[in-house]
Amino acid sequence: MTADSAVRLLGALSEHGVDACVGGGWAVDALLGEQTREHSDLDLWVSAAEVEPLFVALAEVGVDRLFPWPGDRPWNFVLHDGAELRIDLHLYEWVDDGSWHYGSVVGGERVPAEALGGHGAISRAPVRCEDATWSIRWHSGYPLRPVDRHDVPLLCERFGIELPEEYRA
Repeated sequence: MTADSAVRLLGALSEHGVDACVGGGWAVDALLGEQTREHSDLDLWVSAAEVEPLFVALAEVGVDRLFPWPGDRPWNFVLHDGAELRIDLHLYEWVDDGSWHYGSVVGGERVPAEALGGHGAISRAPVRCEDATWSIRWHSGYPLRPVDRHDVPLLCERFGIELPEEYRA
C-alpha cells in the first residue's frame, strides 16, 4: 500500500462522507509525519453507521473483495482489490457518553473518543489517525512482529512515552 494509494482511498471515502480514521502502521507514520517503512495495507477505523457509503466508495475504486484472514470478525475484516489495495477495516459504534464500542455486543471494549483523536500526515496530506498513546497500546498484548518492534519505539521516542515492557526484551 503506497502513500499515494492510501491518500487516494481516504479521499474517495471523504467524498462519500465517510470519516475514516487511520490506524496501524500508517497511523504511526502519519503521526511521525514521514513514511518510515513499507506497508502491506491501510488500517481504517470507521463508524458502523457509515458502512453503506464506505462500501459504495470502496467499490468505486475497486476494493470490493473480502480477504479471509484468521480471526476475522463482523467488526474487523480485510477488503482488497485483488492487486495492491488492501484495507484492514475496524468498525465501531458510538456510545451515548461520547466513547465508542469496538467488538461484540456481549464483550468488546469501550474506548474514549480521544483514542482516535490523533492528527498527522501521509505524503503531506493531513489525516485523522489514532492517538499515539492508543496506537502504542494497540501494538501490544500479542506476539510482537518486526513491524511492531520498528513502529512502537519510534512513537515512544517522538512523543516521550515510556517504552512498554514487552518491547524492552
